[in-house]
Amino acid sequence: MTEQTLAPEPAVVDEPAVPLGPTAANSWRVSQGAVDLRRPARPERALRLPALPQRLTLDLARTAVVVVDMQNDFCHPDGWLAGIGVDITPARAPIPVLAELLPVLRGAGVPVVWLNWGNRPDRANLPPGVLHVYNGDGTSTGIGDPLASNGSPVLTEGSWAAAVVDELAIEPGDVAVSKYRMSGFWDTPLDTVLRNLRADTLLFAGVNADQCVLATLIDAACAGYDVVMLTDAVATTSPEYCMQATVYNVRQCFGFTATAADLAAAVRELA
Repeated sequence: MTEQTLAPEPAVVDEPAVPLGPTAANSWRVSQGAVDLRRPARPERALRLPALPQRLTLDLARTAVVVVDMQNDFCHPDGWLAGIGVDITPARAPIPVLAELLPVLRGAGVPVVWLNWGNRPDRANLPPGVLHVYNGDGTSTGIGDPLASNGSPVLTEGSWAAAVVDELAIEPGDVAVSKYRMSGFWDTPLDTVLRNLRADTLLFAGVNADQCVLATLIDAACAGYDVVMLTDAVATTSPEYCMQATVYNVRQCFGFTATAADLAAAVRELA
């Protein structure tokens, strides 16, 4: 009799199994011998939303909300704007709107990105033109100077002045980005953060609508993002005609406007 020849044992395949990436949306899977470059699949979640100049359908799975400058210096009675005599009542108007909207968006898996002024204490990266906006005569209270109310340095990272107002606490899973210009894209990691979140559509909220919100929205549109300003979640301490011009230009030149109320209702209905 001849011995039966045994088939060779099948080779063990080294399947990539460990996730590696800055976010769940933008990660590889790796092992000692192999790498899988495919990003995790995310099922489309189409959301129909009343908007202007046209109705929108957006993908919640590729959407993030950017909340701009809802911080003590702009929105608190002891903050910088109030301290130099500005009526901050309009700047506080988005607070209850966002307090209702953000939990709805978080529950739907939409990333919340907080974009706040948070300058270096030494102001080493700020040119004179930025400093002049907030201290026109060189002797006023400007960026980095102590507030008369509590001594906190104006718009300085890590300070009370630059912190988000208490009514809108940053939650675990949110992302905070400090900015140093009207636009949040200059000299900051905002674009990298948004691309790692794999967000195509950006919802904009916060203050001031005609300044930091608009400047960031314009740069986002120029960088190829879809942009939607939530008109009841933005505000400005500027004259009313500034708000009117901002809304006109967003619709005419850069993207769309919608309301937080309609957005929250649509998300709840989708859920």
